[in-house]
Amino acid sequence: MSEQANKVLLIGYGNPGRRDDGLGPALAEAVEKLNIPGVTVDANYQLSVEDAEAVANHQVVIFADADSSGPEPFSFRAIEPRAYLSFSSHSLDPAAVLALANDLFGARPEGYLFGIRGYEFDELREALTEKARANMERAVDFLQSLVAKGSFRRMAADFNRTTPLHNKEEI
Repeated sequence: MSEQANKVLLIGYGNPGRRDDGLGPALAEAVEKLNIPGVTVDANYQLSVEDAEAVANHQVVIFADADSSGPEPFSFRAIEPRAYLSFSSHSLDPAAVLALANDLFGARPEGYLFGIRGYEFDELREALTEKARANMERAVDFLQSLVAKGSFRRMAADFNRTTPLHNKEEI
């Protein structure tokens, strides 16, 4: 795999002070500790306009967030840039960040949404639930495999064509 093809940005976002809402930043922290060559890691409470510049400097961008109703242990799918007529400079969704990277910097990286299944979001406490932590650990393993293989779009397509994750033996 070429160096350019391995230029990946992982942005984990969410509020660690609200239990499983912190899955995105927790994933970012775990991946950063692995020091995977070609992978840049960032974490925030939410996505903002400023993220468009970092996104523009990468070929592949993975937005990781908690998902309160998605499949277990996680979902992974390709996303396309989508501009909005109005937005807040304080919070954007991943498709809007991709659109801004394109509009402001002429960049068109591949974008992916990585939704890690969480369960408790209302309690003000900085600790993941046991089930959410297990889902995150499986997400880390999947991400390592994904980066090693380097075929993000194909993996996302294959991932979404297969049976639901709770019926799989392996990821």
